Amino acid sequence: MEYITAGESHGPNLTAIVTGVPAGLPVSVDHINTDLARRQAGYGRGGRMAIEKDTVTVTSGIRFGRTIGSPIALTVANRDWENWTGRMAAFGSAPGDLVREVTPRPGHADLVGALRTNTDDCRNILERASARETAARVAAAGIAREFLAELGVDVMSYVVSVGDVAMAPETMADAAEHKPLDIELSEMRCPDKKATAAMKRAIDKAKDAGESLGGTFRIVATGLVPGLGTYATGVDRLTSHIGAALFSIPAIKGVEFGLGFEAARRPGSQVHDPIRLEGCDFIRTSNNAGGLEGGMTSGMPLIVTAAMKPIPTLMQPLETVNLDTLDVEEASKERSDVCAVPAAAVVAEGEVAFALANAYLEAFGCTCMADIKASIKAYKQRLRTMGR
Repeated sequence: MEYITAGESHGPNLTAIVTGVPAGLPVSVDHINTDLARRQAGYGRGGRMAIEKDTVTVTSGIRFGRTIGSPIALTVANRDWENWTGRMAAFGSAPGDLVREVTPRPGHADLVGALRTNTDDCRNILERASARETAARVAAAGIAREFLAELGVDVMSYVVSVGDVAMAPETMADAAEHKPLDIELSEMRCPDKKATAAMKRAIDKAKDAGESLGGTFRIVATGLVPGLGTYATGVDRLTSHIGAALFSIPAIKGVEFGLGFEAARRPGSQVHDPIRLEGCDFIRTSNNAGGLEGGMTSGMPLIVTAAMKPIPTLMQPLETVNLDTLDVEEASKERSDVCAVPAAAVVAEGEVAFALANAYLEAFGCTCMADIKASIKAYKQRLRTMGR
């Protein structure tokens, strides 16, 4: 299952095409729209979110609420397009009063993209490099999430820290016990009420200073069968696929599985998860590995933590170089967020969902849901015989 997106931040719409989807999968537009709304929410979002109210339109691949085995095309309209029709027109001449973007922002794709593509207008870069593109990803990921839900797999996320404000330290067991409702009712998508309040204060302080803030968030997937992925080739390990998927999100600078870097500070006896036979099932008595061993799922909850850098658009801009004059100037200012960590966590849910969906398709077939479910049922029965 793969997706590709197209569209610019201020173009008419964003498009996603999802291929490799098995036939017979129930899909709810309401579920996708709920995820799009979750991506737009969160304390610290900017003016663009007041303009847009993202909803998806499905134009192919689904009939009467079920997939038919062909590519699925989805679009998300950009309401702000009406304010940019002249400046972002696909054809015709540029307006006489067009102002080019020539003061690239440090930390963004502006400068290196302009150098790479030989353009004198950073807008040709920033329109596509914008995190606005992730709305199309979330829409596409709705298909992967529906697929996993049919197989009994749930994927959620929550914010762990913003700037230097963080939740109280927790174990990997704690991470899998948070209630989704507690997360979604928090303006920071954080299950810790005290931490939520402190995060909001930190965002207010950053906004007053013309600053932006990054942070960390955790993705948790439950209901996974053991053995998804492989140990045989490095590039095909599930660890590799999930890491690559998360690093494809703009602004993600670090990824940890389970204990992550903490595992490097502990002796082996405090890191590895003891194995026990419970009935006919092999289980782990802890989950420090975060549900992955040797590039494969262990059957325990998958727990991944990602770090997001602060947004590069600053209301108190950093120094840059004007591409026309080569003089020192302040970097450009696009309408932006102060903090988008809660939104990035929702995007990350979708990326992890795609990686997990592909792991299931590779293991159990990809033609239709009936055959996939039958294969999983047989696999689970075989695993239980091994524990007898």
